Amino acid sequence: MSFQLRREEVLDGDHLKAMLEESPARAAQAILIAAREGVLDAQALLGQILLDGQGIALDQPLALRWFEIAAQRGHLMARNMLGRCHEHGWGCAADASVAAQHYRIGAEAGLDWAMYNYANLLATGRGVTEDQPQALSFYRRAAELGHAKSMNLLGRYLEEGRICPADLQGAREWYRRSADAGDFRGQFSHGAVLVEQGRLDEGMAWLRQAMVNGNQRFLRVSVQRLREASDPALKCLAEEYAHHEQTLFGRA
Repeated sequence: MSFQLRREEVLDGDHLKAMLEESPARAAQAILIAAREGVLDAQALLGQILLDGQGIALDQPLALRWFEIAAQRGHLMARNMLGRCHEHGWGCAADASVAAQHYRIGAEAGLDWAMYNYANLLATGRGVTEDQPQALSFYRRAAELGHAKSMNLLGRYLEEGRICPADLQGAREWYRRSADAGDFRGQFSHGAVLVEQGRLDEGMAWLRQAMVNGNQRFLRVSVQRLREASDPALKCLAEEYAHHEQTLFGRA
């Protein structure tokens, strides 16, 4: 069977996802052809699959180059990914200040992921002068656009009353929205609130969902947090987290 795709097929999200699952190498070839023909979204996608090694040999420097090409043409997610590359040293020397420049461009242009990443640097003072009020502003803007991770962090600011008036009800609502949107940290935050409110079964369900979705660092930190809890059910859940983390990642 011949494998020829129209440009609109390459750029259709659902179709592309199916292609990458069923035949990653063929999908990568189609993306490569479209990128070379100047299709902007395909150029950004090519950078991503090169970075991930999905259907094509992993090549971080080449991924960086395609992100640069797409970003120069105005692709905001490619601009954000340039920031990621410079922040983490993917295909280049790690440089948080360069990462911040790319994130800021994407954030000011309205991209939620760039807002979130730029806010992270502002909140921690990496690559830029620490600026908590500006970090909160970008987290809030991203959260209002539906960015799940930013929703959880906005909730944390509101719960703790950091550089803003404390608003426990507002914090809980943002945690709920973050959980519903699929962020594992938001799921943990929302679950913890429900347990605190005496809604144990609902809360435990969310906490277990967070466990399933969480990464290794999250699991390890959560184990300690749950072990320190006063509720016996949470102490038991800590051992579920520890077992899950060991099963997935093992121990050094």
